[in-house]
Amino acid sequence: MHTPLIAGNWKMNKAIEEAVNLVREMRPGLNEVPGVDKVLCPPFTALAAVKELLEPTTIKLGAQNMYWEEKGAYTGEISPLMLKDLCQYVILGHSEQRQYFGETDDRVNKKIKAALAHSLIPIVCVGENLAQNEAGQTEAVVGGQVRGCLAGLSAEQVRGLIIAYEPLWAIGTGRPATGVGANAVIGQTIRGTIGDLYDKATAQTVRVQYGGSVNPKNVAEFMSQVEIDGALVGGASLKAADFVEIVRISAQVKEASS
Repeated sequence: MHTPLIAGNWKMNKAIEEAVNLVREMRPGLNEVPGVDKVLCPPFTALAAVKELLEPTTIKLGAQNMYWEEKGAYTGEISPLMLKDLCQYVILGHSEQRQYFGETDDRVNKKIKAALAHSLIPIVCVGENLAQNEAGQTEAVVGGQVRGCLAGLSAEQVRGLIIAYEPLWAIGTGRPATGVGANAVIGQTIRGTIGDLYDKATAQTVRVQYGGSVNPKNVAEFMSQVEIDGALVGGASLKAADFVEIVRISAQVKEASS
């Protein structure tokens, strides 16, 4: 039984003052929930301000992306050196980065290695689109992403990762996967591929989240599944009451099933 990890991905939302107000609103509720790792991932511009608010709490901080080089002539990019003193986690390979900005498994792989080299914990996103899902290609696509993203990593490195299964057809659509369906993909395809690449123990050690239209009404369905170790939450993480409730329900469900 893993400690569940609930991460809120704010995406391109909340200027600094708005971010501060949102954290102040959700901080008391989040901080009092035990048995769950809680991570907030605001935009780069709000990281420093949010960091100050989270330091006396049990809530951790994550970035939404990064480049793999430490420094240099890469205008507009953020390096692991710039993040490591601000946050503990970094989201890599999110579907929106893949869809809109040409992110590839090879680039994600480089970012993972750079993050780990600087003691940042990657939340590595994988998932198929609607056409691939309907064509029965989920296993091939998601398994291929796992292989590409983890290329050249040791079993020890992989054990320190978080993987987020985010089917593209479920993100921001209000059409989440079913708990049973997500559990099957995570158990058979994601953990199965890791087991093939490394060993069964490594596959079972990695924490795997589900992401895609998670909200207080459906989170229990996902967290009751044996293979699902948390959630990467988008829109609902921008509402303090909803995100706190998601964390509370997750803690209750996992405690009941332990």
